[in-house]
Amino acid sequence: MAAPTVVSGSALDPAAQRFLNHLASARGASAYTVRNYTQALRGFHEWHSEERKTTPDWSSLGRDDFRAYLRYIGRRNLGRSAVHLRFSALRSFYKFLVREGTVEVSPIKNIALPKQPRRLPQFLTKQQMLDLLAAPRSLLPPDTAPEPMRKRALRLCLRDEAIFETLYSCGLRISEVCGLKVEDLDKREGLVRIRGKGKKERLVPIGDTALKAIASYCSHLDDIAAAGALFLSPKGGRAVCPRDIQRRLKRYLAAAGLDPNLTPHKLRHSYATHMLDAGADLRSVQELLGHAHLTSTQVYTHVTTERLKKAYAQAHPRA
Repeated sequence: MAAPTVVSGSALDPAAQRFLNHLASARGASAYTVRNYTQALRGFHEWHSEERKTTPDWSSLGRDDFRAYLRYIGRRNLGRSAVHLRFSALRSFYKFLVREGTVEVSPIKNIALPKQPRRLPQFLTKQQMLDLLAAPRSLLPPDTAPEPMRKRALRLCLRDEAIFETLYSCGLRISEVCGLKVEDLDKREGLVRIRGKGKKERLVPIGDTALKAIASYCSHLDDIAAAGALFLSPKGGRAVCPRDIQRRLKRYLAAAGLDPNLTPHKLRHSYATHMLDAGADLRSVQELLGHAHLTSTQVYTHVTTERLKKAYAQAHPRA
């Protein structure tokens, strides 16, 4: 996947621009994170310039300044997630300024933000996953179609089968599956090396079904090793991009009779939920998902708990 580019603009001062460049290069943040943090910093810039009639001096701002900003965005009726995203960007920015020596302490520390409602992650049932994984084959052109068309369609079908089998088998983020290289796959050990958020690497088991799908896909390529990337775009031999996977997933969800608005991340949710349902322990699932904090993984226990409670209420005569 191409390196994320930093959005520049007149509203950003040199310190903010250094931070965004650091995000994109040293920390390996995704293009989406860089974009969102850019918008968050620019939003604070615009508020400060309009409210205080000057650009922000980050070293002299205090907690009251950010409380005033919090009240301002609260009056704009932004969603709680949007508020948290803006302050997450500002917190990360100040951590950068502290490490850089520009400021001694972050003025945002311990500012109370509105609590976010707990939302249970959406996931597919095991049968729905099987239906989805079978969908690429169902869309192949008939035998009467021209041979070149059938050949192109089969190659794309095999690639997509391999991608979605890998996403579900390993519980990957879409950026992680797009970033997979041929050398990351250890077929003999049944492991794949994943480059996650912040350039952190982890080894994840990959199942036989996914390995067979990858082998079938690779057998229809001229020279997969020369390409470097494991999953290729049909154009130019480059790595497949997230948008392409999202677009293809919509087709397969519709073909399987499922909600076409579901995102590739729901396959990751399904992986975690099915693992916990089958008895995997929380710490193991945390490591497999590459979560830095156990609290990020614990949300899936609420899914399984809610399902158990519902089954109990329906089945127990004294519930």
